[in-house]
Amino acid sequence: MYLVTGATGFVGSAVTRQLLARGENVRVLSRAGSDQTNIRDLHVEVVEGDLLKPETLRSAVEGCDGVFHVAADYRLWTRNPETMFRTNVDGSRAIVRAALSAGVGRIVYTSSVAVLGNVPGGVADEDTPVTYADMIGPYKQSKFRADEAVRQLIEEKGAPVVIVNPSTPIGPRDVKPTPTGRVIVEAASGKMPAYVDTGLNVAHVDDVAAGHLLALDKGSIGESYILGGDDMPLADILAVVARHTSSRPPFVKLPHSAIMPIAHLAEMWTSITGGDEPFVTVDGVRMARKKMFFSSAKAERELGYSHRSADQALGDAVTWFNDNGYLR
Repeated sequence: MYLVTGATGFVGSAVTRQLLARGENVRVLSRAGSDQTNIRDLHVEVVEGDLLKPETLRSAVEGCDGVFHVAADYRLWTRNPETMFRTNVDGSRAIVRAALSAGVGRIVYTSSVAVLGNVPGGVADEDTPVTYADMIGPYKQSKFRADEAVRQLIEEKGAPVVIVNPSTPIGPRDVKPTPTGRVIVEAASGKMPAYVDTGLNVAHVDDVAAGHLLALDKGSIGESYILGGDDMPLADILAVVARHTSSRPPFVKLPHSAIMPIAHLAEMWTSITGGDEPFVTVDGVRMARKKMFFSSAKAERELGYSHRSADQALGDAVTWFNDNGYLR
């Protein structure tokens, strides 16, 4: 039996499907009232619980051979950073402690490339130097602290944790959608007339999920593994999306300084109206000043990880968004 947290989300649901595909019994942790669209058609055991209520985690981890802690609060803007920190830091600490107490033999913790260093004009890996001061915004900061909390449990308590760092997952079942998924939706809908000079490492979500299982089977305790794909400038990503929608990509490249005032206004408006996360955020613009390019060589070498092309990942994402009514 394997427990998956975050199974109702984008990456978590993909991990759940990979486990089921190889014949494993799967239990998923779900908060009361969570949208279960992504697991509705799956044969899984659903256990109601909350990462911020440690007493609800005991029954979830009981009898499990392994735990995949995929759940996280992933947003580039939040009204309440403290809540994001509690979910990502305290929640991660709580589930690892619960699994450790239950004698779970293996834990795969889903971190992010967001906590890794950056190489200006180059490609970063798991060993690129980084500090907390390099973290931009509550999401990156909270995930960095969560990594510290998990590593402390590995070192002090012997928690059997393998860490994976997905890059930018793209593909089907991005129901929320994620911040990157929103970019694809806007671009595919013809609502993105301009772009900034940035870049991302694009990976198919199903490859990232497969990497989680490889980490379970072959990863070394305490080690981190980047699960990525192809490095692509944003202009190229938008060009691929345009080709899959038979449309024209945006051709106006704006300087970051021109977008920043718009981001401030968007955040202000969202705060006033009580709306969801604004499409353009101040932290997002600050992050965009750096190209987030990464190497998966370690995971390829030690785990046997592989990935399909970014073109296929983006194409599958566009198809899914179109088939599910996101593109209007």
